[in-house]
Amino acid sequence: MIYLAFNKPFQVLSQFKQLDDKATLADYIHLPEKPKAVGRLDYDSEGLLLLSDDIRFIQKMTDPEEKIEKEYLVQVEGIPEEDDLFKFTKGIRTQTEFYKPAKASIIKEPVFLWERNPPIRKRLAIPTSWLRLVIREGKHRQVRKMTAFVGFPTLRLIRVRVGDIELGKLKSGEYRKILK
Repeated sequence: MIYLAFNKPFQVLSQFKQLDDKATLADYIHLPEKPKAVGRLDYDSEGLLLLSDDIRFIQKMTDPEEKIEKEYLVQVEGIPEEDDLFKFTKGIRTQTEFYKPAKASIIKEPVFLWERNPPIRKRLAIPTSWLRLVIREGKHRQVRKMTAFVGFPTLRLIRVRVGDIELGKLKSGEYRKILK
């Protein structure tokens, strides 16, 4: 069985199959057997992506009933206050979706980060800040929609943990074997 932790770079699809001219997992992972992505990580998101060919492991890690934590470091436009962070802990209801309560805190810019290419946009008049968000569900573009709803659009999104599996010291584009 294959169990991998991969540090997915920005603008890489979470699949091996080629689509248009976009980079895919096949550009980074060269194995005779192609494991499946355990969940998804958007094209414009970075960080920990699990891969496996173990169907039971994939089902367990992606089953909403398992309530497995996913931890993200999020660079947002603006500087949230405690009241803004409190909204995450209560759950967020948009016009079309309800996102269950999340853990949210303001953090210092992580020192271990790699350069992103292309870099995020910078506006001189609008400061940015970093959040740590922990969610237990994984809806389409959930973190981005949550931060935008509370008034702080996401500029950079990096997943650093799924359950007890951490990104660790993997550099962008690197992977390692993990034990289940």
